[in-house]
Amino acid sequence: MENETAQKDREEKDQEKQKKFQIQIDRVHYTVTQNVLTGSELRRVPPTPIGPDRDLFEVVPGGTDKKIEDTEQVEIRDGERFFTAPAHINPGSKIRREH
Repeated sequence: MENETAQKDREEKDQEKQKKFQIQIDRVHYTVTQNVLTGSELRRVPPTPIGPDRDLFEVVPGGTDKKIEDTEQVEIRDGERFFTAPAHINPGSKIRREH
């Protein structure tokens, strides 16, 4: 009985390892196999990694999108969406007022 239980446990772990998740980053589809990724690992999913000049966000349907820090761990769900935005937004030049 113990042998069967141990074998079932191994099979379940193997199935978890083989699980594939479809995610999107900037509307491009990717397949990942890990169920938890750090922000840094997510940045390396696209063929051209996301640079430090862009922030990475997780889309939160019906809520406020969440900025993902490089060291933050994200639990991956199938169909999850992420997007990037410039890290530093330039509000434009100052308007000069004449006196």
